[in-house]
Amino acid sequence: MKVIASSIRKGNIIELEDGNLAVVLTAESFFPGKGTPTTQIDMRRLSDAVKVSLRYKTTEQVERAFVEDMDFSYLYADGDGNHFMNADTFEQIMVPDEVLGDQKVWLTEGMKVILSVFNGLAVGIQLPQRVTLEVAETEPAMKGQTASSSYKPAIMSNGARVMVPPHISPGTRIVVLTEDGTYSERAKD
Repeated sequence: MKVIASSIRKGNIIELEDGNLAVVLTAESFFPGKGTPTTQIDMRRLSDAVKVSLRYKTTEQVERAFVEDMDFSYLYADGDGNHFMNADTFEQIMVPDEVLGDQKVWLTEGMKVILSVFNGLAVGIQLPQRVTLEVAETEPAMKGQTASSSYKPAIMSNGARVMVPPHISPGTRIVVLTEDGTYSERAKD
């Protein structure tokens, strides 16, 4: 299925000119004041995990591979990989760490995700936009430091590092954006 390059998003699977499939890591559109708008797509080939970077005109057609997006729940990780279960069929699928990449750190038990399946193999994952985590450790707030001044590093209960405002203390539950790992807000529960 052909789509315009500017509609490609992170996690999409596209078919390259040589017939290989690649998962999109980042897709960024540039609109210069003068000249042709372009879309820079960084991707990883599924066959050999090599990173590829291509630039297209934003209106250029790109072949998007037909993959089936299915709802799964995260179960657990072991030495073989990460295990997910389809809630409708109770079918389990194993996904290697290479497919998850840096998004693996946001997975929590029971989390609902969308796996992109191509010929019975998971080739991509879409996490929820936000995840609620507990702050395990962070530096204490310094006296006189205002809320808008600067952020401080914090380590979450899952081991991820997130920059948080100074008023956040250990034990606080916060909402983190999974796309870039940034602090969004204090959890409302």
